Amino acid sequence: FTNALQDAGFVQSLADYSLFTRYHDNSFTIILIYVDDIVITGNDPKAIQSLKDFLHTRFRIKDLGNLKYFLGIEVARSKKGIFISQRKYALDILDDAGLLGARPYSFPMEQMLRLNPTD
Repeated sequence: FTNALQDAGFVQSLADYSLFTRYHDNSFTIILIYVDDIVITGNDPKAIQSLKDFLHTRFRIKDLGNLKYFLGIEVARSKKGIFISQRKYALDILDDAGLLGARPYSFPMEQMLRLNPTD
């Protein structure tokens, strides 16, 4: 898969080998791979579609549409932007621990406390 992406002009990140980027003129495309899941994003819909078409010629892939859930992160789009949350992941952890119906407990830290890098 790495060779195919590099053949398509993508550069593999040195910080995260599952992250590939391609910059061309004012367009950028980013692809993130985790086992058999792939997330593609960028600022040029034509470049994204071109990448999908290229991948279809090299591999058996299925386009699941807009991202909704990935690695425990929920993704929601609106006119104001893209919002991410781990609400479902947190609820799954509570359910696995048998604490889904438990009552909330006071937390000793002040709410909305802003921490400095030195704290």
